[in-house]
Amino acid sequence: MENLTAKLKPIDKDSEAIILLHGLARTSRSMNKAAKLLAAYGYKIVNVDYPSRSAGIGALAQTCIAQALKQCKSEGIKKIHFLTHSMGGILLRDYLASQSIDKLGRVVMLAPPNQGSEVVDKLGGWKLFYYLNGPAGLQLGTGNNSVPNRLGPVNFQLGVIAGSKAVNPFLSRLIPDVNDGKVSVSRAQVEGMKDFIVMPYSHSFIMRHEAVIEQALYFIQQGYFAR
Repeated sequence: MENLTAKLKPIDKDSEAIILLHGLARTSRSMNKAAKLLAAYGYKIVNVDYPSRSAGIGALAQTCIAQALKQCKSEGIKKIHFLTHSMGGILLRDYLASQSIDKLGRVVMLAPPNQGSEVVDKLGGWKLFYYLNGPAGLQLGTGNNSVPNRLGPVNFQLGVIAGSKAVNPFLSRLIPDVNDGKVSVSRAQVEGMKDFIVMPYSHSFIMRHEAVIEQALYFIQQGYFAR
């Protein structure tokens, strides 16, 4: 793939914001590399840290996204973009299903379970699964209790980057499709998205690869991925 660095453009400092939403059972530290790289191009970065195992998806979405938007509100931000990892994308979809975001720009989701994950279907009944992932984790399956599958098509400018490399063979075998170890390439997609690409990285570390972060920024700036 061609070098994207030369095609990424700096903006007037803090004129636009990128809100970062980490995934399930992670913290904002997992998004630190993205925060640093994106800030170098002039973006105001709001790297949200939220207790992902403490509540269901709806409650988490309302709390953490509202706080991030409040932080942007008084700073003269012209556009508010989002970069999410895994369940962070489902929080944003849940939030936008019931309300709008003023000045919303573009959204990039990394390895999102947009149609749920078979891993939850197979392991969700285990006590250890609930201990590690909390109530939100149980809502990410593919069946009747799947929050992602109840949200419907997206109506905002969305680009999705799916991973195709699994580092955990046990979890990967639970998914009957090409996958990143937790989410299949097919289930990362959602109706209404503007663009979609697959990159050879695992679910747990996709957000730390510079090539992925640059593709995300390219979509934020151009509205499509580079090929």
